[in-house]
Amino acid sequence: MSITQQFLLDAYRARQLGEPVPPAPGAHDWQVAREWRDYRQFRAVVAEHPAHGRIRQALSRWLHLRPRSAG
Repeated sequence: MSITQQFLLDAYRARQLGEPVPPAPGAHDWQVAREWRDYRQFRAVVAEHPAHGRIRQALSRWLHLRPRSAG
């Protein structure tokens, strides 16, 4: 049985019993991905690892592409 078929069966049963319909598959995927990323960043801070990722890359680009003063 696929995830979609299971969802449809659960939704049908919920309606028959007057219960709220469960969330559709994939409805909270982005939230889970954000929480997982935040947890990894938190663990890195607790373990005192250096910063990684987009912020570090952006700062690096900003510092290296900065115009040098003439003189």
